[in-house]
Amino acid sequence: MTTTTAPENRTRRFPIPTWVLVLIVLLVLGLVLILANWDAVLNAGGSVLSYIFEPDSRVGDAQVVQCYGADGRGCPIVHSVIYSLIFFLILVTGFAYTTLLERRVLAFLQQRVGPNRAGPLGLLQPVADAIKLIFKEDITPGEADRPIYLLAPMLKVVPALILLAVVPFGPDILVPWFDGMWYRVPLGLADINVGVLWLLAVTSIGTYGVVLAGWASNNKYSMLGGLRASAQMLSYELSLGLTMAIPIMIVGSMSLGDIVSSQTYIYQWFIFQNPLAAGILFIALLAELNRSPFDLPEAEQELTQGFMTEYSGMKFASFMMAEYLGMIAVSVVISSLYLGGYQDGFGIVDNLPILGPLVLLGKTILLLIFMIWIRATLPRIRYDRLMAFGWKIMLPLAFVAVAWTAIALVVGDTFQSPVAYAIVAGIIFVLVMGGGYWLLRRSGQDVQAVPLEEDPIITGERRGIGWLALQVIGGLLSVPFTLYSAALKWLDGLAAAADKPAEAETSAIVPTDTDSSGE
Repeated sequence: MTTTTAPENRTRRFPIPTWVLVLIVLLVLGLVLILANWDAVLNAGGSVLSYIFEPDSRVGDAQVVQCYGADGRGCPIVHSVIYSLIFFLILVTGFAYTTLLERRVLAFLQQRVGPNRAGPLGLLQPVADAIKLIFKEDITPGEADRPIYLLAPMLKVVPALILLAVVPFGPDILVPWFDGMWYRVPLGLADINVGVLWLLAVTSIGTYGVVLAGWASNNKYSMLGGLRASAQMLSYELSLGLTMAIPIMIVGSMSLGDIVSSQTYIYQWFIFQNPLAAGILFIALLAELNRSPFDLPEAEQELTQGFMTEYSGMKFASFMMAEYLGMIAVSVVISSLYLGGYQDGFGIVDNLPILGPLVLLGKTILLLIFMIWIRATLPRIRYDRLMAFGWKIMLPLAFVAVAWTAIALVVGDTFQSPVAYAIVAGIIFVLVMGGGYWLLRRSGQDVQAVPLEEDPIITGERRGIGWLALQVIGGLLSVPFTLYSAALKWLDGLAAAADKPAEAETSAIVPTDTDSSGE
């Protein structure tokens, strides 16, 4: 009989590589040298930063060429081409690593291991996924409408790419060129004066790609996904437009450059002036992206991936790329409208313009992580409740947010004082929060269900405050149409009255035809 002895309790050691020890020693020595000569390092660093980021102090006005306008020396064309190429490469790379970011953050939140095999820390996982999808078999349904089936992924991807064309990523910077001149270059492709309108138009185009993909696939599940996407867009587009109008009301301009430059300091960020509008905008844009918990058009438990059911290979990858590009674009849009855009909140970017893109990148990453956190936390809601949430909660709250800002602006303009604007906005904030708390408390109480045979919505009985409100709103809406019809009738009467004298004069001048016997 053999006896086994328990293994010795040994501590597991992880040897530190030699290069790591050398690097630590060098870092410690460098830190000691920097601290010992701190004044000299600070002066030298300030001189270098001033030389790099403040070329106005060493470049005369005669050497500076504005990269817009008639005297641009071809700079607008060169800037558009180079900026578009860099912007496209950064967006595509950002899309690839946003997939990795989502998988790693989800793994962290769910206490599991994410991608960590392809490359160090899994950094080559997006490359592996791209290679797999490129060589994946591409299947096209036999009964699909082939032209529209192929066009739908492009209609989804292109709007996500061109959405950010009007967003500034930083202040103008001076760039030296080979002709010995310095060019003042904007960190943005175009700053049009209707930039917010561009955002509204482009965000709604992507829904066409989803709807056409569901219709062209000749699949019932895909068709249901496309119909859900169209109904979802109608539910949230109104709230989206109303909340995008609030920065326009505050600034008085639809240019995103003007909106961002109006939020230099953190207390000027519009999220603090109207947090309700910022929250509604975030939720509405999340629904536009079909992201969880609003991913009803691609619900795999109900629709087997919905509008994308019949897509494979690179066409499937195009839809995935559009989703993650949309996440990046939405994060940039929210940051620009309500979080100061490239402004850091302390005025540092105005002195160091090159930090603008880095600040905007940091805000974008934080919002991306927040979207991923929502996906890991909230379940998908039922479709009828989704529609009710859009029409019965989001839209009324969006009207409240618009009224909030409108009243505060009118009072502030009346008294010509930003203090009055801030006081009124604070009072409305307290009223809105108190009303919301009261409604939540009231909704938590037991409410007796009304039988269907007594429900005024079913029976059509004219009673209750809801019926009265509908009558008042309907009467107000009918006023302009009534005035329009009355004005048309009045104008027709004037035209008829003007034609009668003309006919009388004509009959008096032109002789009538008579026979010879009547002469």
